[in-house]
Amino acid sequence: MAQSAVDRVYIEIRRMAMDFRFLPGERLNEAVLAKELGVSRTPLREALNRLSAEGFLTFSANNGFFRKTIDVKEIFDLYEFRMYLERSAVRLAVDRASNEQIDQIEQFAIVSAQVDPTRTVDDLVALDEKFHELLVGLSGNAQMLEALRNINARIQFVRWMDMTERRSETQHQHLVIIAALKERDVEAAEQCIRDHIAHRLDQIVEKVERSYGRIFVRKHHAMSAPSAQSAATT
Repeated sequence: MAQSAVDRVYIEIRRMAMDFRFLPGERLNEAVLAKELGVSRTPLREALNRLSAEGFLTFSANNGFFRKTIDVKEIFDLYEFRMYLERSAVRLAVDRASNEQIDQIEQFAIVSAQVDPTRTVDDLVALDEKFHELLVGLSGNAQMLEALRNINARIQFVRWMDMTERRSETQHQHLVIIAALKERDVEAAEQCIRDHIAHRLDQIVEKVERSYGRIFVRKHHAMSAPSAQSAATT
Protein backbone atom coordinates (compact mmCIF):
# COMPACT_ATOMS: atom_id res chain seq x y z
CA MET A 1 0.00 0.00 0.00
CA ALA A 2 1.34 3.42 -0.96
CA GLN A 3 2.21 5.72 1.90
CA SER A 4 -0.27 8.58 2.22
CA ALA A 5 0.88 12.19 2.24
CA VAL A 6 -0.26 12.53 5.86
CA ASP A 7 1.70 9.45 6.93
CA ARG A 8 4.84 10.64 5.15
CA VAL A 9 4.64 14.12 6.69
CA TYR A 10 3.85 12.62 10.09
CA ILE A 11 6.98 10.43 9.92
CA GLU A 12 9.18 13.30 8.76
CA ILE A 13 8.04 15.77 11.41
CA ARG A 14 8.09 13.10 14.11
CA ARG A 15 11.73 12.46 13.26
CA MET A 16 12.43 16.20 13.41
CA ALA A 17 10.76 16.37 16.82
CA MET A 18 12.68 13.34 18.11
CA ASP A 19 15.97 14.83 16.87
CA PHE A 20 15.04 18.24 18.34
CA ARG A 21 15.25 20.01 15.02
CA PHE A 22 12.77 22.23 16.85
CA LEU A 23 13.99 23.46 20.22
CA PRO A 24 11.81 22.84 23.29
CA GLY A 25 9.07 25.48 23.28
CA GLU A 26 9.84 26.57 19.70
CA ARG A 27 6.90 27.48 17.47
CA LEU A 28 6.65 25.52 14.22
CA ASN A 29 6.34 27.60 11.07
CA GLU A 30 3.68 25.75 9.08
CA ALA A 31 4.32 27.65 5.87
CA VAL A 32 8.04 26.82 5.94
CA LEU A 33 7.37 23.18 6.84
CA ALA A 34 4.83 22.78 4.04
CA LYS A 35 7.33 24.14 1.53
CA GLU A 36 10.21 22.05 2.87
CA LEU A 37 8.16 18.83 2.80
CA GLY A 38 6.45 19.62 -0.50
CA VAL A 39 2.87 19.29 0.76
CA SER A 40 -0.21 21.43 1.16
CA ARG A 41 -1.34 22.76 4.54
CA THR A 42 -4.11 20.14 4.87
CA PRO A 43 -1.95 16.98 5.24
CA LEU A 44 0.55 19.01 7.24
CA ARG A 45 -2.10 20.11 9.72
CA GLU A 46 -3.40 16.52 10.05
CA ALA A 47 0.10 15.27 10.80
CA LEU A 48 0.68 18.07 13.34
CA ASN A 49 -2.59 17.30 15.10
CA ARG A 50 -1.59 13.64 15.33
CA LEU A 51 1.79 14.53 16.82
CA SER A 52 0.10 16.84 19.28
CA ALA A 53 -2.19 14.02 20.40
CA GLU A 54 0.85 11.76 20.89
CA GLY A 55 2.65 14.27 23.09
CA PHE A 56 5.41 15.50 20.78
CA LEU A 57 3.85 18.92 20.18
CA THR A 58 1.47 21.28 21.93
CA PHE A 59 -1.17 23.43 20.27
CA SER A 60 -2.39 26.94 21.00
CA ALA A 61 -5.50 28.14 19.21
CA ASN A 62 -3.98 31.60 18.84
CA ASN A 63 -0.37 30.71 18.09
CA GLY A 64 -0.27 27.29 16.42
CA PHE A 65 1.96 24.29 17.16
CA PHE A 66 5.03 24.21 19.40
CA ARG A 67 7.70 21.63 20.18
CA LYS A 68 6.76 20.39 23.62
CA THR A 69 9.04 21.57 26.40
CA ILE A 70 11.07 19.02 28.34
CA ASP A 71 9.34 18.37 31.63
CA VAL A 72 11.23 16.36 34.26
CA LYS A 73 8.04 14.97 35.82
CA GLU A 74 6.74 13.88 32.43
CA ILE A 75 10.01 12.14 31.53
CA PHE A 76 9.99 10.44 34.95
CA ASP A 77 6.41 9.29 34.36
CA LEU A 78 7.31 7.92 30.92
CA TYR A 79 10.26 5.95 32.33
CA GLU A 80 8.07 4.64 35.14
CA PHE A 81 5.35 3.68 32.64
CA ARG A 82 7.96 1.95 30.49
CA MET A 83 9.23 -0.06 33.46
CA TYR A 84 5.79 -1.33 34.42
CA LEU A 85 4.87 -1.96 30.78
CA GLU A 86 7.97 -4.07 30.16
CA ARG A 87 7.59 -5.94 33.44
CA SER A 88 4.05 -6.90 32.46
CA ALA A 89 5.15 -7.81 28.94
CA VAL A 90 7.92 -10.08 30.23
CA ARG A 91 5.47 -11.93 32.46
CA LEU A 92 3.34 -12.63 29.40
CA ALA A 93 6.39 -13.55 27.33
CA VAL A 94 7.44 -16.24 29.82
CA ASP A 95 4.13 -18.02 29.14
CA ARG A 96 3.59 -17.18 25.49
CA ALA A 97 6.94 -16.97 23.70
CA SER A 98 8.20 -20.07 21.92
CA ASN A 99 11.73 -21.38 22.41
CA GLU A 100 12.47 -20.38 18.81
CA GLN A 101 11.35 -16.78 19.43
CA ILE A 102 13.51 -16.53 22.54
CA ASP A 103 16.49 -17.98 20.64
CA GLN A 104 16.03 -15.33 17.93
CA ILE A 105 16.07 -12.43 20.37
CA GLU A 106 19.06 -13.99 22.13
CA GLN A 107 20.97 -14.03 18.85
CA PHE A 108 20.06 -10.38 18.31
CA ALA A 109 21.31 -9.53 21.81
CA ILE A 110 24.58 -11.43 21.27
CA VAL A 111 25.28 -9.63 17.99
CA SER A 112 24.33 -6.27 19.56
CA ALA A 113 26.71 -6.90 22.47
CA GLN A 114 29.71 -7.39 20.18
CA VAL A 115 32.25 -4.58 20.36
CA ASP A 116 32.15 -2.55 17.16
CA PRO A 117 34.12 0.72 17.22
CA THR A 118 32.29 1.95 14.11
CA ARG A 119 28.96 2.09 15.93
CA THR A 120 27.78 5.54 16.87
CA VAL A 121 25.69 6.35 19.93
CA ASP A 122 22.72 6.68 17.57
CA ASP A 123 23.39 3.11 16.40
CA LEU A 124 23.53 1.87 19.97
CA VAL A 125 20.28 3.60 20.91
CA ALA A 126 18.59 2.08 17.85
CA LEU A 127 19.85 -1.40 18.81
CA ASP A 128 18.68 -0.91 22.38
CA GLU A 129 15.23 0.22 21.27
CA LYS A 130 15.01 -2.74 18.89
CA PHE A 131 15.88 -5.18 21.66
CA HIS A 132 13.17 -3.86 23.94
CA GLU A 133 10.63 -3.85 21.11
CA LEU A 134 11.48 -7.49 20.34
CA LEU A 135 11.21 -8.29 24.04
CA VAL A 136 7.78 -6.68 24.41
CA GLY A 137 6.76 -8.29 21.11
CA LEU A 138 7.22 -11.69 22.77
CA SER A 139 4.15 -10.86 24.88
CA GLY A 140 1.96 -11.20 21.79
CA ASN A 141 0.21 -7.95 22.74
CA ALA A 142 0.31 -5.45 19.86
CA GLN A 143 -0.99 -2.58 22.01
CA MET A 144 1.85 -2.99 24.49
CA LEU A 145 4.34 -2.82 21.63
CA GLU A 146 2.74 0.31 20.18
CA ALA A 147 2.76 1.98 23.61
CA LEU A 148 6.46 1.17 24.05
CA ARG A 149 7.33 2.66 20.66
CA ASN A 150 5.58 5.89 21.59
CA ILE A 151 7.40 6.05 24.93
CA ASN A 152 10.76 5.37 23.31
CA ALA A 153 10.25 8.12 20.77
CA ARG A 154 9.42 10.66 23.47
CA ILE A 155 12.41 9.82 25.70
CA GLN A 156 14.90 9.10 22.92
CA PHE A 157 17.22 12.03 23.59
CA VAL A 158 17.48 11.20 27.29
CA ARG A 159 18.20 7.59 26.33
CA TRP A 160 20.87 8.86 23.95
CA MET A 161 22.58 10.57 26.86
CA ASP A 162 22.21 7.44 28.99
CA MET A 163 23.70 5.20 26.30
CA THR A 164 26.71 7.50 25.98
CA GLU A 165 27.63 6.57 29.54
CA ARG A 166 26.48 2.94 29.76
CA ARG A 167 27.33 1.08 26.53
CA SER A 168 28.66 -2.26 27.78
CA GLU A 169 26.51 -2.46 30.92
CA THR A 170 23.29 -2.14 28.93
CA GLN A 171 24.16 -4.96 26.52
CA HIS A 172 25.20 -7.30 29.36
CA GLN A 173 21.89 -6.75 31.13
CA HIS A 174 20.02 -7.69 27.96
CA LEU A 175 21.68 -11.10 28.01
CA VAL A 176 20.76 -11.58 31.68
CA ILE A 177 17.11 -10.85 30.86
CA ILE A 178 17.17 -13.43 28.05
CA ALA A 179 18.74 -16.02 30.35
CA ALA A 180 15.83 -15.63 32.78
CA LEU A 181 13.35 -15.95 29.90
CA LYS A 182 14.99 -19.15 28.69
CA GLU A 183 14.61 -20.59 32.18
CA ARG A 184 10.93 -19.55 32.15
CA ASP A 185 11.60 -17.87 35.49
CA VAL A 186 8.97 -15.15 35.56
CA GLU A 187 10.08 -13.59 38.85
CA ALA A 188 13.72 -13.39 37.78
CA ALA A 189 12.84 -12.00 34.35
CA GLU A 190 10.62 -9.32 35.86
CA GLN A 191 13.26 -8.39 38.43
CA CYS A 192 15.89 -8.10 35.70
CA ILE A 193 13.70 -5.66 33.76
CA ARG A 194 13.01 -3.67 36.91
CA ASP A 195 16.71 -3.44 37.74
CA HIS A 196 17.53 -2.58 34.12
CA ILE A 197 15.22 0.44 34.01
CA ALA A 198 14.67 1.51 37.62
CA HIS A 199 18.10 3.05 38.22
CA ARG A 200 17.32 5.63 35.55
CA LEU A 201 14.43 6.87 37.66
CA ASP A 202 16.88 7.77 40.42
CA GLN A 203 19.00 9.82 38.02
CA ILE A 204 16.29 11.27 35.80
CA VAL A 205 16.53 14.91 36.94
CA GLU A 206 20.27 15.06 36.29
CA LYS A 207 19.97 13.30 32.93
CA VAL A 208 17.15 15.54 31.71
CA GLU A 209 19.06 18.68 32.70
CA ARG A 210 22.19 17.45 30.92
CA SER A 211 20.20 16.37 27.88
CA TYR A 212 18.50 19.77 27.74
CA GLY A 213 21.87 21.51 27.57
CA ARG A 214 23.13 19.06 24.93
CA ILE A 215 20.08 19.78 22.74
CA PHE A 216 20.84 23.51 22.61
CA VAL A 217 24.55 22.91 21.98
CA ARG A 218 23.80 20.53 19.12
CA LYS A 219 21.25 22.93 17.63
CA HIS A 220 23.77 25.79 17.82
CA HIS A 221 26.44 23.72 16.08
CA ALA A 222 24.00 22.62 13.37
CA MET A 223 23.02 26.22 12.69
CA SER A 224 26.57 27.58 12.70
CA ALA A 225 28.18 24.82 10.60
CA PRO A 226 27.07 26.17 7.18
CA SER A 227 28.27 29.65 8.11
CA ALA A 228 31.64 28.30 9.15
CA GLN A 229 31.98 26.35 5.93
CA SER A 230 30.98 29.40 3.91
CA ALA A 231 33.55 31.52 5.72
CA ALA A 232 36.23 28.93 5.05
CA THR A 233 35.60 28.98 1.33
CA THR A 234 35.57 32.75 0.93
